[in-house]
Amino acid sequence: MSLRLLALLALVSPLCAADAPATLLAQPDKEILSDMLIKDSKPAEWKIAKGKWERTADGVHVEELPADNHGAAGRVPMKLQDFVASFEFRLDGAKVVSLSINDAKEHVARVMITPTSFRVQKDDHDHDGPDKAVVFLNQAQAFEAGTWHSVVLEMVGDTMVATIDGKISGFGRNDLFKAEKANPGFTCGGQSATFRNFAIWSAKAEPKSTWKEASAKIAEAMKAAPAPATPAAKGKAKGKAAAAK
Repeated sequence: MSLRLLALLALVSPLCAADAPATLLAQPDKEILSDMLIKDSKPAEWKIAKGKWERTADGVHVEELPADNHGAAGRVPMKLQDFVASFEFRLDGAKVVSLSINDAKEHVARVMITPTSFRVQKDDHDHDGPDKAVVFLNQAQAFEAGTWHSVVLEMVGDTMVATIDGKISGFGRNDLFKAEKANPGFTCGGQSATFRNFAIWSAKAEPKSTWKEASAKIAEAMKAAPAPATPAAKGKAKGKAAAAK
């Protein structure tokens, strides 16, 4: 799976934006946001809602604060239609981090990473129903603390696709994605994580000509993707190990 996706990504280069990452779905157009997130770099206009955020030489260090009773959250107020976003992250003990996309009022979609999984989903858009979150990919994958990883999120029309480290991709479709998006940002649950090199490009309204072929290959890989262990499964595994001793 990883080799197929790496080969696919190697063949698809950005078409218009010289500094944009390799993409599968989107045709990058113009850079509309760029923030290295390091100390002394020019910052974007962030709105910090929760948590502790500190720019360092490595990137912005983010911690959840127990007094908030909520994960750390920071966003850049801006409107988006079709776009490509990229960033790097490092888990420094955090339980979960995400790149979250909203619309004017509610959550729309996110890419979520835990120490043991990579998740791509449409978010619950109304909280009280009837809309519910839709998980497109929830794949078991280890992300060791202290190591850097890269993420690319593409949204064009009714489709979103996210790729981590150029190796694992997940995608899905929903009519909600056609509407204007807004306020991209990061979340962090626990203590702590570091983010750097956050950038967003607008994208053309038409997907790449190679997307149909690429999506078929990604869909095959998604079907074979190993699911993260559930708490119950972990408990059984521990019980079996104890019995074997």
